Amino acid sequence: MFIELDLQSETPIYAQLVDQIVEGIASGALKPGDPLPSIRNLAEDLGINLHTVNKAYNLLKQEGFLQVHRKKGVIVQPDGMPGVTEAFEEKLRQQLRSLAAAAAVRGMTEETFAQESRSVYRDTITNRGGEQR
Repeated sequence: MFIELDLQSETPIYAQLVDQIVEGIASGALKPGDPLPSIRNLAEDLGINLHTVNKAYNLLKQEGFLQVHRKKGVIVQPDGMPGVTEAFEEKLRQQLRSLAAAAAVRGMTEETFAQESRSVYRDTITNRGGEQR
């Protein structure tokens, strides 16, 4: 699994980790039932505190993206991904509202904003999270 963290970012490290794991699932790089590194191993590989990895894994487990087994360790949810809920839709609207406001203030048109949104969505699914193939 390839994770790239920006330690200088304003985005907390655990949130970057959550985002990249979800992107890996969305792109197909991580498939249902795939094992993930242990908390300790991933923390060591990334050079971050193990509590940071633990927080990310726990959030992903709560949201239904991961399962934690005593014998198998941490795996991508093998029984299907969580569906779209009202809570998810509200969270999405809040995040989009902030991005739309920032785009509008900078002079981006609605059409360009929509086009960029479509492009990012498609890239996440078809191009391994936007990586060049």
